[in-house]
Amino acid sequence: MMAMHVIRRSKGGLVKPAEETPLSTLELSAIDRLPALRCNARTLHVFKHGPEAARIIREALSKALVPYYPLAGRLKESHPGFLQIQCSGDGVWYVEAYSHSTLHSVNFFHDLHSVPYDDLLPDDIPRSHDPLVQMQVTEFGCGGFVIGLIFCHSICDGLGAAQFLNAVGELARGVEKPSIEAVWHRDFFPSPQTPQQTPPQIFIPDYKLEHANIDMAMDEIKRVKREFEQVTGESCSAFEIAAAACWRSRTRAIELDPSTELKLVFFANCRQLLDPPLPDGFYGNCFFPVTITASCESLRNATMVGVVKLIQEGKGKLPEEFGKYLKGEHFKKGGEDPFAPPLTYTTLFVSEWGRLGFNSVDYQWGPPLHVVPIQGSTIIPVAILGSIPLPNKGIRFMTWCLQEPHRLPFLHHMNQITNSSSKF
Repeated sequence: MMAMHVIRRSKGGLVKPAEETPLSTLELSAIDRLPALRCNARTLHVFKHGPEAARIIREALSKALVPYYPLAGRLKESHPGFLQIQCSGDGVWYVEAYSHSTLHSVNFFHDLHSVPYDDLLPDDIPRSHDPLVQMQVTEFGCGGFVIGLIFCHSICDGLGAAQFLNAVGELARGVEKPSIEAVWHRDFFPSPQTPQQTPPQIFIPDYKLEHANIDMAMDEIKRVKREFEQVTGESCSAFEIAAAACWRSRTRAIELDPSTELKLVFFANCRQLLDPPLPDGFYGNCFFPVTITASCESLRNATMVGVVKLIQEGKGKLPEEFGKYLKGEHFKKGGEDPFAPPLTYTTLFVSEWGRLGFNSVDYQWGPPLHVVPIQGSTIIPVAILGSIPLPNKGIRFMTWCLQEPHRLPFLHHMNQITNSSSKF
């Protein structure tokens, strides 16, 4: 654990909308109501400077809850599996905290092994409140601050949560109203066409996933892009390169039977795939899983170009597969639920955070140094692709995807691609 002074919290309380808001019941979309999203996403947002940050953000949060008033409400079930939002204006949970430590003394929480998550996230929330958003702003002796955020995934995806935080940031900077108007619009997906699925039975294995942190500089990304173009005559994205590097390196590290079937799963934003596309300002869940399958042997022997091409082929099927899902075709004749891939060691989930918008949030003092994901499970292999802390440019892999015996081989294979410094 990092050497850090005790964090002293004020008594938490509810922040309510600054003005009167509609009292009503709103329907969620069929995607919002997915059992897999009945969870909270937890993140830390690290800022180098921010005098009186806790007070300023609290006031801006109250103002933002006027256009985003559903977030001040509560989840309710009209019948089993059918979630709604009771727009009650009850508010979100907010805690102010202070530590005499400096952010420099804890290395700005770059080392995810020893981040004191429990101290930086809000606690002691009365069960009767059950808020959709929980926030703790911890001010440090150096003048910097950290926001510990807990967000109900049934209400927003990553893009939506970042949109809300950017609105809070604009209001904290004195803007009269957010530049993007909040749009509910949860009726884009007719609910009767997709039957509610029961939560999958999760087998709890006896392994524990360990953290590995790797940086891939922009120069290395550009190098692989050039190689891909020389071989294929086509272009590829930084995300495709990063996902390919992680999947292939992990496959080489875990050394399974050559015929073992491995899956790569990532979630693609589908706002523009609807007809008409969802309006700017929509902040609900609108994504679909892209699942790519390959044998262990083929992945171990594949070139980076070959794995990138495999990922591109999977992405190319997204419009057709999402269209089938909207029509309910995935559930005909006992088809598999695309939102319920096998939660086993052979499935790697990759999530791209660099373009969600968290890194652009500015409460008056500039964007965050970095955004820290908090591990949600010790048994579901995950790699989160974020941005290297400023002023450097590139991709930071923040992963929980390997058992301890496989971690060092994974870092070895990744370093052959990234030539980066990895944190063991």
